[in-house]
Amino acid sequence: MSKPVHHPHSLPFIIFIFFLLSIHDSHQLQPSQSQAILNIQQLLNYPPALTIWDQATDFCNTDPTPYLTLSCYEDNITQLHIIGFGGNSTWVPPLPPSFSDSFFTTLSALPTLKVLSLVSLGLWGPLPSSISTLSSLEILNISSNHFNGSIPQEISSLRSLQTIILDNNQFTGQVPGWFSSLPCLAVLSLKNNSLSGTLPYSLASLQNLRILALSNNKLSGEIPPLLGLTNLQTLDVGDNQFGPHFPITSNKTVTLVLRKNRFGFGIPAELSSFYHLQKLDVSSNRLAGPFPPSLLSLPSLSYLDIAGNKFTGILSKNTSCGAELGFVNLSSNRLTGELPACLRSNSSGKVVVVYAGNCLSKSGGGQRPISVCRNEALAVRIMPQKRGRKPVGKVVLGSSLVGGLGGIIALCGLLLLATRKVFAKQGIKSARATLILEKVSPAYTIKLLSDARYISETMKLGALGLPLYRTFALEELKEATGNFGTLNLIGKRSECKVYKGMLTDGTPVAIRCLKMRKRHSIQSYTHQIELISRLRHRHLVSTVGHCFECYPDDSSVSTIYLVFEFVPNGTLRSYISGQKFNWTQRISAAIGVAKGIQFLHTGMVPGVFANDLKITDVLLDHDLHVKISNYNLPLLDDTRSQLGSAGAFLTEQNEQNRGISHEDKKDVYDMGVILLEIIVGRAIMSQSAITVAKDLLQVSLGTDDAGRRSIADPAIQKECSDESLKTLMEISVRCVSIEPKDRPSVEDVLWNLEFAAQVQVQAPGTDYSDSENTQGSPILSPKPTVSVTSI
Repeated sequence: MSKPVHHPHSLPFIIFIFFLLSIHDSHQLQPSQSQAILNIQQLLNYPPALTIWDQATDFCNTDPTPYLTLSCYEDNITQLHIIGFGGNSTWVPPLPPSFSDSFFTTLSALPTLKVLSLVSLGLWGPLPSSISTLSSLEILNISSNHFNGSIPQEISSLRSLQTIILDNNQFTGQVPGWFSSLPCLAVLSLKNNSLSGTLPYSLASLQNLRILALSNNKLSGEIPPLLGLTNLQTLDVGDNQFGPHFPITSNKTVTLVLRKNRFGFGIPAELSSFYHLQKLDVSSNRLAGPFPPSLLSLPSLSYLDIAGNKFTGILSKNTSCGAELGFVNLSSNRLTGELPACLRSNSSGKVVVVYAGNCLSKSGGGQRPISVCRNEALAVRIMPQKRGRKPVGKVVLGSSLVGGLGGIIALCGLLLLATRKVFAKQGIKSARATLILEKVSPAYTIKLLSDARYISETMKLGALGLPLYRTFALEELKEATGNFGTLNLIGKRSECKVYKGMLTDGTPVAIRCLKMRKRHSIQSYTHQIELISRLRHRHLVSTVGHCFECYPDDSSVSTIYLVFEFVPNGTLRSYISGQKFNWTQRISAAIGVAKGIQFLHTGMVPGVFANDLKITDVLLDHDLHVKISNYNLPLLDDTRSQLGSAGAFLTEQNEQNRGISHEDKKDVYDMGVILLEIIVGRAIMSQSAITVAKDLLQVSLGTDDAGRRSIADPAIQKECSDESLKTLMEISVRCVSIEPKDRPSVEDVLWNLEFAAQVQVQAPGTDYSDSENTQGSPILSPKPTVSVTSI
């Protein structure tokens, strides 16, 4: 009997076929829901993106696009995302007036729908009451449309709602009190509408509320006491008419935005114990009284803006600052004394300070005479005394009864008090006139910002563990690199070469050699070298020095040598895809990248934006702390454009379409791509790969814990807490939004990452060590596009 023939490759092939079949094996969508989707196609006037849909389409297995995503669970549709461009997109023709009613009536055939996003579709008219038929709805996002009228009460019947986003519409009327009937509500965002009236006190009963965003409306009156909302993290009520009392919130508040309202009196003393507070913006109000310097030392505070108020008080140079502080605006108040040394010397290397329009001594230009602030402060103190005239009168009467001498003394006291009030009023008038006459010009403001953001000498002298930035002699660099020998050449592209070198003191460096194509004097490069010398931060590959090589005939510069720190410890990608980093280390690395980007944006004027960041630009020092190695430096602009860098700036067409620059959001997008790779654990190297990863995360966010873990890198599935993983998924999806205006700020990204780290360390059986506790050095890694230490 002949032996059977064995095919060694048949088993993997069978497994592969079974895997494919398992992917496409799906439950049959209910006919009513299939017909509803086809009706939506008809209502949208058969846009080109949906022409492939027909009766035979398996809707639950259609590929998601940037404009439309469908998600199913078993035989029911659970998520529907439709995104356009303000109703003017070529794939969504102009919608008829009856579209909104017809659309929501059609949606009633999807009773299991949990997530509904209808963004920028040009929907208009009142929000149809038929939305109440979506009884399973958990997330409702109809932002950036033209809905008007009041918010329909029918939404109150959707008891499972967790998120309501109605931003950028034209809703009018009051904020409904029936929001309190939604027990699961965690996010309520009504920004950029025309809502008016006062806030209902019933909002204070929403125990699960985490975000309350009401900015840019016409709301007024007092904000209800929110002290009992212990889960509230963000309160954004800017650009309204709230006041005059300062709102009362829990000390667990993280973001408090009250700018451009009518808040008066002063900042409550309790605010100095808000140790979780990261952003406080009370600018452009009517706040007065002493400014509490203790706010500067709050451990988590990174953004503080009190500009445009009437705060008084004496600042001391010995006032301490928190380690996370990144932006401080004290301008246009009545502060005296001296700017704190922690702000003046900027020893942390990242604090942006604006303080014009006060009366600070030893603080350069933009300050007013000390008499102005003293008169203003005196006026503030005297105002309450007007209500004290009757008691004074009683004292006079009482004294006169005792004796004539007492009456005379009291009368003299009243005369002195009246005299002080007259002079105080004159002081107020003169102070107001001074404000008008001394209004700082834009040109001077830019110079003031530049001076305030200048990286301190203390930091340059080695606070980062780096040698002092200096000018090198060419002979030193030749000695360090073996006369620029080929054995030390570690990168080469176009007119740029990178050499590894060792200085005489044993410091390893990476030396970048830039051949100049045009002849210019050394003076022509002085400003650019100065900018480069300021980029010294624990999460950046920092500069050590430079050297000019000149032509002998006319002394013009032939080559510029830029010297950077160097350590050989690999890229972040190698530690993610190589499964060397656990979940807490990945979060720590992401926090470091966000802080590096934040410094690039705010550490100097002008900020360094659109840096074309990739995960291969994120390098690791000896202590496995991250460093960003790719900067959009002015000196490298010609090289970057010559090498075809993938988008240092938004395209001209996109800028014209948006009518506004979003230069900081390009880096936020790149940060989002890095986060996607950190989560899924595999290399993301194309736009299609980004889209696929984003869609996977969007779908998983609507599932349970097990569903989310199935999307994550298998190496960290068991160790990451669900809340930590979900937080990273949510912020990464927001970062890679198509529209730059929809992407979060760097500060928002950083807050979410630190929150993820916090909940992870609180989870049982985990350990987290902050990457900020120790300092380290970055390394060099070659890549196709130009970066600081690689090409």
